[in-house]
Amino acid sequence: MATAPGGPTASLPLAAPNHALRTGPLEPCKIYGSVYLETDPGRRSYCYGTVYVEPEEAFADVVVFKEDNKLFADKAGLWADAPARDFADYVLLVTTDRSRADFAIHYTKVRSFAGCKK
Repeated sequence: MATAPGGPTASLPLAAPNHALRTGPLEPCKIYGSVYLETDPGRRSYCYGTVYVEPEEAFADVVVFKEDNKLFADKAGLWADAPARDFADYVLLVTTDRSRADFAIHYTKVRSFAGCKK
């Protein structure tokens, strides 16, 4: 049996660290820390999931507060912007079509409103 070049893990996406590799259904309530939002659909296979930025909070699955420091992004809905894909805990593809997204987010300016709505 031949293995792919680069070893047996060469087919795994490089966008997420080992703890963030998805093996089952996507759970948006478990996403926190540094997040990079990818806009290039050609890189979809390197992303952990697909997200839609919802203009209305009522229809969002997760309400997100942008933390300035990654150390404070320690629960669902608290995200710190990653400067590049390689430095992110999670890489998510942003889509403009709600039907193609795994879940929807809405940004809030109030930290205490952040969290999962599922």
